[in-house]
Amino acid sequence: MHLLFVCTGNICRSPTAERLTQAYAAQLPDPGQLTASSAGTRAVYGSRMEPNAELVLNSLGGSGRGFLARQISPEIVADADIVLAMTEQHRTTVLHNSPRHLARTFTLLEAITLADAVAPQALSDPADLGVRGRELALAMVRQRAMRHAAEPLSDDILDPIGGDPILFAQVGEQIAGALTGWLDILTGRR
Repeated sequence: MHLLFVCTGNICRSPTAERLTQAYAAQLPDPGQLTASSAGTRAVYGSRMEPNAELVLNSLGGSGRGFLARQISPEIVADADIVLAMTEQHRTTVLHNSPRHLARTFTLLEAITLADAVAPQALSDPADLGVRGRELALAMVRQRAMRHAAEPLSDDILDPIGGDPILFAQVGEQIAGALTGWLDILTGRR
């Protein structure tokens, strides 16, 4: 199961989610079953993580060491099993360039909300995260149709660029909370 995280510059939100997923995967019985990468809709290729974002990432158990930003492309999206964007606009940009990925592209906050509504017994055993992830994505698509008809909520994670360290910490905690919850559902821990 390969997850792709998308934000604007690929220096704060999406690398935080990528590296937290990598740290999470390292604790699984078979760490190779879960991989992650990230990209930006307006990234400056080769940029390092924003220092405040990297400090927050380190405090959450991840590492920004060696990270370099990259620009989203249809090829990067095609390599992902599930795409988790930080805002609805990022999701729209992904789908504008890769419309065939509608059934596996969500915002991170939308993903946790939708996954929370999926009955765990509706999913396969977590021993094969690829199969379970595809089933979860399909179940989330079904939930999305019902949710958007009933609750027109914003699923955006605020961009902390230009903010103070407190804002970076709040954004990091929001990403970590939603991501860990979603990964726990994916891996059968919840």
